[in-house]
Amino acid sequence: MLQRIQTIWTLLAVLAAVSLFVTGQDVDVFGNIPVIDISCIALVLAGALSIFSFKNRKRQILLNTFGIIINVLLIGVLAYWLLNLSGGIQIPEKGIEPVFPLIAVICLLIANIYIRRDERLVKSVDRLR
Repeated sequence: MLQRIQTIWTLLAVLAAVSLFVTGQDVDVFGNIPVIDISCIALVLAGALSIFSFKNRKRQILLNTFGIIINVLLIGVLAYWLLNLSGGIQIPEKGIEPVFPLIAVICLLIANIYIRRDERLVKSVDRLR
Protein backbone atom coordinates (compact mmCIF):
# COMPACT_ATOMS: atom_id res chain seq x y z
CA MET A 1 0.00 0.00 0.00
CA LEU A 2 1.55 3.20 -1.17
CA GLN A 3 -0.39 5.41 1.24
CA ARG A 4 1.54 4.35 4.35
CA ILE A 5 3.55 6.79 6.44
CA GLN A 6 6.88 5.10 5.71
CA THR A 7 6.31 5.78 2.02
CA ILE A 8 6.11 9.50 2.79
CA TRP A 9 9.38 9.38 4.76
CA THR A 10 11.14 7.41 2.04
CA LEU A 11 9.84 9.84 -0.58
CA LEU A 12 11.24 12.74 1.45
CA ALA A 13 14.62 10.99 1.50
CA VAL A 14 14.46 10.55 -2.28
CA LEU A 15 13.63 14.25 -2.65
CA ALA A 16 16.65 15.10 -0.50
CA ALA A 17 18.84 13.01 -2.84
CA VAL A 18 17.38 14.78 -5.88
CA SER A 19 18.01 18.15 -4.21
CA LEU A 20 21.62 17.15 -3.55
CA PHE A 21 21.95 16.11 -7.20
CA VAL A 22 20.68 19.52 -8.33
CA THR A 23 22.70 21.65 -5.89
CA GLY A 24 25.81 19.49 -5.84
CA GLN A 25 26.89 20.14 -9.42
CA ASP A 26 29.75 22.40 -8.29
CA VAL A 27 31.12 19.86 -5.79
CA ASP A 28 34.49 18.62 -7.02
CA VAL A 29 35.94 16.25 -4.45
CA PHE A 30 38.06 13.69 -6.29
CA GLY A 31 38.81 15.39 -9.58
CA ASN A 32 36.87 14.11 -12.58
CA ILE A 33 35.08 11.30 -10.71
CA PRO A 34 31.40 12.29 -10.23
CA VAL A 35 31.00 10.78 -6.74
CA ILE A 36 28.03 12.94 -5.80
CA ASP A 37 26.15 12.26 -9.03
CA ILE A 38 26.65 8.49 -8.91
CA SER A 39 25.64 8.25 -5.26
CA CYS A 40 22.55 10.45 -5.80
CA ILE A 41 21.42 8.25 -8.68
CA ALA A 42 21.96 5.14 -6.53
CA LEU A 43 19.98 6.71 -3.69
CA VAL A 44 17.08 7.64 -5.96
CA LEU A 45 16.97 4.12 -7.44
CA ALA A 46 17.16 2.47 -4.01
CA GLY A 47 14.46 4.78 -2.67
CA ALA A 48 12.14 4.15 -5.61
CA LEU A 49 12.66 0.41 -5.31
CA SER A 50 11.97 0.64 -1.58
CA ILE A 51 8.76 2.58 -2.15
CA PHE A 52 7.43 0.10 -4.71
CA SER A 53 8.39 -3.03 -2.76
CA PHE A 54 5.77 -2.36 -0.12
CA LYS A 55 4.77 -6.04 0.07
CA ASN A 56 8.29 -7.08 1.10
CA ARG A 57 9.07 -5.18 4.29
CA LYS A 58 12.42 -6.89 4.83
CA ARG A 59 13.60 -5.66 1.43
CA GLN A 60 12.38 -2.17 2.33
CA ILE A 61 14.42 -2.19 5.53
CA LEU A 62 17.46 -3.49 3.64
CA LEU A 63 17.18 -0.83 0.93
CA ASN A 64 16.65 1.93 3.49
CA THR A 65 19.70 0.73 5.43
CA PHE A 66 21.69 0.80 2.19
CA GLY A 67 20.48 4.38 1.68
CA ILE A 68 21.50 5.32 5.22
CA ILE A 69 25.02 3.96 4.68
CA ILE A 70 25.41 5.82 1.38
CA ASN A 71 24.13 9.04 2.94
CA VAL A 72 26.52 8.77 5.90
CA LEU A 73 29.39 8.30 3.46
CA LEU A 74 28.14 11.32 1.52
CA ILE A 75 28.11 13.40 4.70
CA GLY A 76 31.75 12.46 5.26
CA VAL A 77 32.73 13.27 1.67
CA LEU A 78 30.92 16.60 1.75
CA ALA A 79 32.45 17.49 5.12
CA TYR A 80 35.89 16.73 3.66
CA TRP A 81 35.03 18.93 0.67
CA LEU A 82 33.89 21.79 2.93
CA LEU A 83 37.03 21.63 5.03
CA ASN A 84 39.26 21.77 1.97
CA LEU A 85 37.52 24.76 0.38
CA SER A 86 39.35 28.02 0.56
CA GLY A 87 37.84 31.09 2.16
CA GLY A 88 37.65 30.58 5.89
CA ILE A 89 34.80 29.16 7.90
CA GLN A 90 31.79 31.07 6.56
CA ILE A 91 29.47 28.08 6.26
CA PRO A 92 26.53 29.97 4.67
CA GLU A 93 28.82 31.06 1.85
CA LYS A 94 30.08 27.54 1.20
CA GLY A 95 26.79 25.78 0.48
CA ILE A 96 24.09 23.62 1.95
CA GLU A 97 25.04 20.33 0.31
CA PRO A 98 25.82 18.40 3.56
CA VAL A 99 22.35 19.17 4.92
CA PHE A 100 20.55 17.05 2.31
CA PRO A 101 22.17 13.70 3.24
CA LEU A 102 21.54 14.47 6.91
CA ILE A 103 17.85 15.04 6.19
CA ALA A 104 17.76 11.82 4.17
CA VAL A 105 19.35 9.81 7.02
CA ILE A 106 16.77 11.11 9.49
CA CYS A 107 13.88 10.38 7.11
CA LEU A 108 15.12 6.87 6.37
CA LEU A 109 15.56 6.10 10.08
CA ILE A 110 11.98 7.20 10.75
CA ALA A 111 10.77 5.14 7.76
CA ASN A 112 12.54 2.07 9.15
CA ILE A 113 10.85 2.60 12.51
CA TYR A 114 7.42 2.60 10.85
CA ILE A 115 8.28 -0.41 8.67
CA ARG A 116 9.30 -2.40 11.74
CA ARG A 117 6.09 -1.32 13.47
CA ASP A 118 4.12 -2.64 10.47
CA GLU A 119 6.06 -5.89 10.58
CA ARG A 120 5.23 -6.38 14.27
CA LEU A 121 1.56 -5.65 13.58
CA VAL A 122 1.38 -8.20 10.77
CA LYS A 123 3.10 -10.85 12.90
CA SER A 124 0.71 -10.22 15.80
CA VAL A 125 -2.30 -10.55 13.51
CA ASP A 126 -0.89 -13.79 12.06
CA ARG A 127 -0.56 -15.21 15.56
CA LEU A 128 -4.26 -14.60 16.18
CA ARG A 129 -5.33 -16.66 13.15
